[in-house]
Amino acid sequence: MNNRKNESIRLIALGGVGEIGKNMYLAEVDEDLYVIDAGLMFPENEMLGIDIVIPDVSYLVQNKDRIRGIFLTHGHEDHIGALSYVLKKVSVPVYGTKLTLALAKAKMKEQDYRGKAELIEINSDSVLEFEHSSVSFFRTNHSIPDSVGICIHTSEGSIVYTGDFKFDQAAPELYKAEIGKMAGIGDNGVLCLLSDSTDAERPGYSTSEAVVQKAMAHAFYSAKGRVIAACFASDLIQIQHIFDAAEESGRKVAVAGKSIQKVYDLAVQLGYLAVKDDILIPLSELGSFRDHEVVILTAGSQGEPIEALQKMAKRTHRQVTIQEGDTVYLAAAPIRGGEVFIYKTMDMLYRAGATVITGKNSATASSHGSQEELKFMINLMKPKHFIPVHGEYKTLKSHGKLAAECGISQDSILIPEKGDVFEIKDGRIKQSGRVPAGNVLIDGIGVGDVGNIVLRDRRLLSQDGILIVVVTLNRHDKQIAAGPEIISRGFVYVRESEKLLVQAADMVKEIVHRGSQKESFDWAAVKQDMRDELNQFFYEKTKRRPMILPIIMEVKQ
Repeated sequence: MNNRKNESIRLIALGGVGEIGKNMYLAEVDEDLYVIDAGLMFPENEMLGIDIVIPDVSYLVQNKDRIRGIFLTHGHEDHIGALSYVLKKVSVPVYGTKLTLALAKAKMKEQDYRGKAELIEINSDSVLEFEHSSVSFFRTNHSIPDSVGICIHTSEGSIVYTGDFKFDQAAPELYKAEIGKMAGIGDNGVLCLLSDSTDAERPGYSTSEAVVQKAMAHAFYSAKGRVIAACFASDLIQIQHIFDAAEESGRKVAVAGKSIQKVYDLAVQLGYLAVKDDILIPLSELGSFRDHEVVILTAGSQGEPIEALQKMAKRTHRQVTIQEGDTVYLAAAPIRGGEVFIYKTMDMLYRAGATVITGKNSATASSHGSQEELKFMINLMKPKHFIPVHGEYKTLKSHGKLAAECGISQDSILIPEKGDVFEIKDGRIKQSGRVPAGNVLIDGIGVGDVGNIVLRDRRLLSQDGILIVVVTLNRHDKQIAAGPEIISRGFVYVRESEKLLVQAADMVKEIVHRGSQKESFDWAAVKQDMRDELNQFFYEKTKRRPMILPIIMEVKQ
């Protein structure tokens, strides 16, 4: 380990705080800058048309010569999904475990990344030496194998980032946490702990995966017809449960969906899924088996399960449709904000004749630690300072309260906002400024070209529609040569609103006439008058405010 005295230690969150997803954290030790995770976030409801959201990395671009690497904790998209976009801006090494790098490479290929990437494999025993500090790792228990926490060693103590974790005492060998190593890190002195806050509001302990496995096997055994098991594509422990439950109940498994097929193939190839050869069958052979002999494993195009189930219920899925007597087993906890979508999907599934097992009717295990597990991590690490990360603001606050209960001084517990810079000096931690941070919106191939103004326009269009006013003028005498033509989309049904639109056309003629009487014909002023007067007119008549788009064309005569 490096014994050099460190003069400057700073911690920054570029994402993952005040939100779920988009995890990216920075640790600066003197001149070395370490980037921890590079995740994406799926768009919120008001982000109309947006595909994904990634962190603003302009601070990394400004300091690219100081970056020593990007360190990945595990292979979920909220921790690796922005990697290709970051590497387009900064060319730095990427460190991760075997499965994490394999999933990251597959994601980068899916995102059509064509640049070079230096991917360096590590394991939980690796120690990386840098000029101003060293980096080591410890294995954590999460819903995907090869998950690690990261430890940056400084002369003042270690900076520890837990990654996503829980403590399941019955975890299979691939998922076991290195609790002894965590305790050792704590005994050697932890300067600051950055800890997963996702389930900081949930009391007690998270459900053991052993309970989930038993409940799933019972459900598969009891089902009279086909079982359609839906989970997140990268939730490998649930996929393992599904295959184990299928084997126990004497069923074959067929995989439906490109995203889950890719992850399955990769995990089996690398030895992270234990599946007997005779259990897996192609979808094309489902007809060769009776309904009570099969399980269909599925996830959607973005790796989440609900979209695929809805398509099956609506009979728009290319491979599978729900039929009378099916049992749908939803082996996934709902994403925050997606509860309404799930309830609608469940209703569709019941209408299609299926029985749905989810929520209160099934045992589901969170992949994040509940309050007692979060306290256990704090007590293992015994940090001087504490920064809760990875969660909405209310869960960060809850985690901060847990840290206080564990004896950490209130002055040493800081709740971060994106871009906050926390500096540790002379044993104290304080906020010492801010760096650029926020959302970069990805829409199709456009990166960051959709901002608040475009989103505002999309929101307006989605609310009251658009009205296009087309007027053709004679250049010589500034009189109307054709039109005005008024085109309505999403505002009113034209056939039932002819009188309203005729009145609007007469108003446009009057506005153009007034403009033509002035010495200089100001097109911009005429267009603004159209917007203002039509907006007032339509609001008085309909109480709606459509987006009004005037188009003035000129012809020679």
